Amino acid sequence: MATAVRKKNWFAIWITIGVVVVLAAVGGTVVWMNSIATGPGTAPQAANINTDTGAIAIGEGSKSMDTYVDFMCPVCGQFESVYGQSIQGLVDDGTITLNVHPISILDRQSQGTQFSTRAASAMYCVAANDPSAALPFLQAMFAGQPSEGSTGLTDDEISAVAEQAGATNSASCIADGTYRKYVASMTPKTPVAPGSQGIGTPTIAINGETIANSSLPQPDQLATLFQ
Repeated sequence: MATAVRKKNWFAIWITIGVVVVLAAVGGTVVWMNSIATGPGTAPQAANINTDTGAIAIGEGSKSMDTYVDFMCPVCGQFESVYGQSIQGLVDDGTITLNVHPISILDRQSQGTQFSTRAASAMYCVAANDPSAALPFLQAMFAGQPSEGSTGLTDDEISAVAEQAGATNSASCIADGTYRKYVASMTPKTPVAPGSQGIGTPTIAINGETIANSSLPQPDQLATLFQ
């Protein structure tokens, strides 16, 4: 019975990706055009952030897992719910470095508040100013993820999530939207997953190689990707 439920859930999750990819193909183009017009903006300067790729490094493992996520994306929330604990386990035991790429493809799904961009900027604020809180912040944002099509969270609400996650130095950065232009400049660099027609979320890369989400093993077998 448990196996049947899991298969049904995965079908629901991955069939949704087709919708997300279509949105991303359009949204990515808009972001790309905007980033050219406005420039890359301020880049976060911290040892755990690669300013060329936008990757926020968590952990020190010799192998790597890159995740490209939009905080409004429901499939990203499902991905975190299913795989988050296993990913953290691989970070904690020194197997992998998790490289988080917060991107913005679903701003138009937040009634004009640009929640995706603001949340991604906030992720960089936390990573730069309170690096130990980066993963707890990501987890908390998805645990309390607003519905797609809603207004999302306000900056004050995002700051409250950050503080509860242990980020005590990021409120002003979040309020200022310091890295919003940087998010816009990084989003078009998201790789296209095999079988997809455009940028989608979540996008996963293992040791630098982008994989199809459908090829992910069950959570308790995630370590097999790195053997």
